Amino acid sequence: MKPSCPPDPPDPSGLSQAPPAPRWLDTGCRPPQRLPDSVEAAIEYVAQALGHPVYIRWTLAILKRGCPSLADAKHEHPSVFALLLDHDAAVEYWERGRLRAQPETVAPSAAMVLERVLRQHRRRFRLAPDDEVPDTSLAMRHEVAEDAALKAAGVEPAWLARAGRFASAVALTNTLGVADDAQAVRLFLRERASHSPHTLRAYVTELRRLAAWCTREHLGPFSDLTRQDLMAYRDVLQAARAGASGTVRRAAPASVSRALAVVSSLYAWWHRTGYLSVNPAEGLAAGRRARMTWTPVRFLSTAALAHCDAVAAGDAPEDVPSVIWARRRAIWALYRFAGIRLAELVWNEALALPRIEVDAARQWTLHVNGKGNKVRAVPLPSTCLPALRAYRRVRGLPDDPPPGEQLPLIHSERGRALGGSGLYDEVRAVFALAATRLPPEESAMRAALEGASTHWLRHGYARTLVVDHRVPLPVAQALLGHASVQTTAAYARTDGTQLRDFVEGSFPVNPR
Repeated sequence: MKPSCPPDPPDPSGLSQAPPAPRWLDTGCRPPQRLPDSVEAAIEYVAQALGHPVYIRWTLAILKRGCPSLADAKHEHPSVFALLLDHDAAVEYWERGRLRAQPETVAPSAAMVLERVLRQHRRRFRLAPDDEVPDTSLAMRHEVAEDAALKAAGVEPAWLARAGRFASAVALTNTLGVADDAQAVRLFLRERASHSPHTLRAYVTELRRLAAWCTREHLGPFSDLTRQDLMAYRDVLQAARAGASGTVRRAAPASVSRALAVVSSLYAWWHRTGYLSVNPAEGLAAGRRARMTWTPVRFLSTAALAHCDAVAAGDAPEDVPSVIWARRRAIWALYRFAGIRLAELVWNEALALPRIEVDAARQWTLHVNGKGNKVRAVPLPSTCLPALRAYRRVRGLPDDPPPGEQLPLIHSERGRALGGSGLYDEVRAVFALAATRLPPEESAMRAALEGASTHWLRHGYARTLVVDHRVPLPVAQALLGHASVQTTAAYARTDGTQLRDFVEGSFPVNPR
């Protein structure tokens, strides 16, 4: 493939006359540093820091200097070339997650584009204060966020702001140095769950569930619950209940195990730090047994996945803009062929993850931040690259991510990173479209597609590795980011054919 024509440095026309840029600070550097004073230099700095163009002014002369021929210029910069046929100058500028081109007479100014990009990345770039006093509000914001998370989840700090019968009032043994459950919960969340927003959300959800049950049963606070109380709570979690349609439903063993694990962790930590004189939750959770007995059941058949792949590879529906369809295809390709969790494709600006690296052989590797803040690398198969490259092209980016590129893999229509709910909706849209394109006799497949989600694609990825291609379990565990190889091995239990093949191969029939 012919390399892109390298653009000349931004034409100073329209830049040097711009007013000086506001004093911005790049907090992504260690130590943080101020951006250059001039708009031109600041644009060059930000483009290098983010790994994509910010503002480029083009004339026909500049375009000719950067490309061997006009044919190459037309091929590499079709939008700019078309504009220069009717206008003296054109501008390419970054807006809402992609590179746009307009005549210079109607394009926004360089200073305006720069400020928009900086504000879009406001977690990294901040207006520099007049003095150099370091920002000491981080710990305060973190503590407030924990309280806000509890309130948003339904656990009122006021309900927890008291101590139960098992709370220790002896300062010599109470190493937390707090006198009520609200403060003790805050310290627990800070130490055990603050390193990952997903872990914090899961812990708060389970504490909310326990608090709601305590309120209904007129019990509490947490430090007042007896072992009998917690056993009764476990029975409630495991009990069958009537669903909205009248059907009897029972919580999945993994869900019960997760809820009890959080509760057990809270009480064990409180007891270990001396806040509680006893641990009423000792032995309450059976996490190991739950892992040993867990078996994934949410699968799509090979035929259903192939049908979805064909739909995603086809033309965009009439009511879907081409940019949105290209984005949807890229999202589908990543979840389908990387086996990642939903949250692992959500942009983390602090870590600049997820990101894609391309080696000298043009092989792509996806780097994601998994559970427990563990970064892992997932090689991407060649079959998913066309969709990813096509999406990059409609964003005005080169086919292959250059070294140092730091921008969200998936952008929203507002130009920021697409969040978890948006990613989920895009995958569900592929499932829904695939369901509508099935013949009437495929009712079972249609029902499966209508109920499928991103995690079904992860299960399918794991099953392909473990069952279909018999990838060694430690390798599959590393690709999937499982903490325990037992979780990976559970996929082998979903298909008895493999076990039978092993047995038959081990004990062949001796011909007479």
